[in-house]
Amino acid sequence: MQLQKDSAMEIEKQDNEQLEQLKYHYGEILKIIGEDTERDGLIRTPERAAKAFQFMTQGYEMDAREVLLSAKFREDYRQMVIVKDIEFYSTCEHHLLPFFGKAHVAYIPNKYITGLSKLARVVDIFAHRLQVQERMTTQIKECIQQTLNPLGVMVVIEAQHTCMQMRGVQKYGAVTTTSDFTGVFEVAKTREEFISLIKN
Repeated sequence: MQLQKDSAMEIEKQDNEQLEQLKYHYGEILKIIGEDTERDGLIRTPERAAKAFQFMTQGYEMDAREVLLSAKFREDYRQMVIVKDIEFYSTCEHHLLPFFGKAHVAYIPNKYITGLSKLARVVDIFAHRLQVQERMTTQIKECIQQTLNPLGVMVVIEAQHTCMQMRGVQKYGAVTTTSDFTGVFEVAKTREEFISLIKN
């Protein structure tokens, strides 16, 4: 019990140290662009930005495999399980700007299933890291495949990237779609069934 308490205190200390460093650097950025960090509207901005950044990157502290294993059940079901329209928000590692959209996840169990909310949680964990959409798609797929060992997994992500909308080509509304799959989803008919179900 004492060991758990000491561990929790150490994590809190590290979080506070990280927060203070982030606050300092956000303050320096504001000064570099010519802002007055002492004016009313900006006095607490470095702290707010630091806390927001900690929240947006909290996925580094979480184990997606453990989430799936926490609700792993033996079940003789071998048909497609789909959780679609999982809303997510992530941060592009190239520009530190948001990208957001929906993830669709399917797997065909092989003796074991997991809680449906856990699939959404896995998406959330990988989204709360600095990401590119392509890697995030594969990470979700691999995590489910390696943890549950199903007959197959397929992940499709549809997202809008503010780095394309706010800067550069400035194409608002452009949607990027990525997909990755394993096992039985390598059969075109199975993939087509999944795509049909998530579009309906």
